[in-house]
Amino acid sequence: MTKTDGHDAYIAAAPAPFRAALVALRAQLSQALPDAEEVIKYDMPGFQIEDKIIAGYAAFTRQCGLYVDAGAIAAHVDEIASEKLKATKTGVTFSASRPISGELVAKLAASSRSLNGF
Repeated sequence: MTKTDGHDAYIAAAPAPFRAALVALRAQLSQALPDAEEVIKYDMPGFQIEDKIIAGYAAFTRQCGLYVDAGAIAAHVDEIASEKLKATKTGVTFSASRPISGELVAKLAASSRSLNGF
């Protein structure tokens, strides 16, 4: 990915197969975190409250990722597994053909928000 100025530019520069999933993920995060500011940090789009990144997302060559507080991943590990998604300590990866559900995005965002004190 190239350096971008905002979420729209980031999504436009993402591999074509992932753009629709990224648009949906951005909308889901925006709805789950209505008072968060959209930012680009570390060349990734994210949602920030005060000085804390609550959630971020990224596109790679073969997959996309949603990144939240490690405690949010741990709290929802069974739901992540039930959607047959892969999780790391701070992220959930998914493909264009098997995107993360809006319900899980909302739960992870709310949990990350809470764990960050908001």
